[in-house]
Amino acid sequence: MNELNILSESFEKIKSYLESNNDKTQPIVKFKNPSELKEVIDFEIGKKGVSENEFLELIDKYLEYSVKTGNKQFFNQLYSGFNFPAFIGEIFTVLANTSMYTYEVAPVATSIETEMIRLMNRYSGYEDGDGIFVSGGSNANLVAMFSARNKILPESRFDGYDRNLKLKAFVNEQAHYSFETAANILGIGAKNVIKVKSDKKGMMIPSELEKEIKASIERNEKPFFVAATCATTLLGAYDPIDEMAEICQKYDIWLHADGSFGGSLILSDQHRHLMRGIEKTDSFAWNPHKLMNIPLICSALLVKKRGTLQHNITDINADYIFHDIDQIEDLGKKSIQCGRRVDAVKLWFAWKYFGLEGYQKRTDNLIAVATYAEEIVKNHKNLELLADRQSFAVCFRYIPENKTDLNKFNLALREAMRKNEKSIVNYGYIGKTLAIRLITANGELQKSDIDLFFDNLLKTATALENKSSSVLC
Repeated sequence: MNELNILSESFEKIKSYLESNNDKTQPIVKFKNPSELKEVIDFEIGKKGVSENEFLELIDKYLEYSVKTGNKQFFNQLYSGFNFPAFIGEIFTVLANTSMYTYEVAPVATSIETEMIRLMNRYSGYEDGDGIFVSGGSNANLVAMFSARNKILPESRFDGYDRNLKLKAFVNEQAHYSFETAANILGIGAKNVIKVKSDKKGMMIPSELEKEIKASIERNEKPFFVAATCATTLLGAYDPIDEMAEICQKYDIWLHADGSFGGSLILSDQHRHLMRGIEKTDSFAWNPHKLMNIPLICSALLVKKRGTLQHNITDINADYIFHDIDQIEDLGKKSIQCGRRVDAVKLWFAWKYFGLEGYQKRTDNLIAVATYAEEIVKNHKNLELLADRQSFAVCFRYIPENKTDLNKFNLALREAMRKNEKSIVNYGYIGKTLAIRLITANGELQKSDIDLFFDNLLKTATALENKSSSVLC
């Protein structure tokens, strides 16, 4: 195969794909179920390689049937949008194909990650902080809990965890499931993650947190970790960090901020009050691949105290990698990974491109379009807001003219939208009520994109209403 020809053709395909992202007449996805997809794409690997034309055709089919997450009608996940400078950064990161364990093999990338951690710590108020890029928010939460365990039980790094000590972690009842996974991996056990009550907005109730901590101590358990969620997955609610920090200081408990979804709000002078007290936390998970629109994966764990991450790692006897010959820290010495992708570079390219002010404006815009969407819901007779908007998530449902099962109708509405190829939005349950969840995560969204979404939704809902109600009941 002529690789240069394939490269040239591939760039033409990239250009065409980007143009289609901005074309409102193009489908956001050409939906096919798994069996139908197997009919158009041969997924099996043969004994012999494919030809050049077949290879190029596979690229076409991959792009044709994938969801266009860069399309401004993609409201489904906590990430969306296309970030051009970050995309360029990703291309050249893969081209250089290095790993992040030593300066020796990644001099520029090591310097870039060091600078990105310094900048992110500046926003977090960690004056003597540190950090590392990790493989996602779940991994950041794991390492945060790992760090908290090693602080309270330093010898556990070598001797393991004595279950008689009964370590307990505390999270919002609407927190991400990754905390239970982390407790499982660390040998603490998922059942020892206590879920603290939240209010109707989805925010953890501080008095309930202290109540649970006191009860745990009375049971001769050892509370060691509390997580404040900075934007819950469904409602986008921010826990009251300031009040939680007072409680954690009182009982000497590690306080972690899980900003995997909403951590980038810290970039906004106008809205960062929702994260008031972040500087009082011990660690902070921040995913630029969410609201900063950096290509997946781009996640960082920040820690307040320098040396914390190195303390997690048992003695390293690896002089075949770490030579200590350059005047800069080898980042591999504070990572639980050895081989590690260069994820900081694409963030650096994007931040260089937009600047500090540019990202502040993009973040403010996310709240502005979410507020606009909320107002549309409030002012339409057939739409019902199911929870006050906290940040980037708008939860609502459609109310048909004729009486019907609202959960079934709204699930059918969501599925019809997903398969009619115009707009994609997700859903979840508030109690027993199904809510359509609109996420404004694309920094380039405009009010016209929100208008188009609701136009698509209302037309789809009307079409469903005209069908026999017996199908839905």
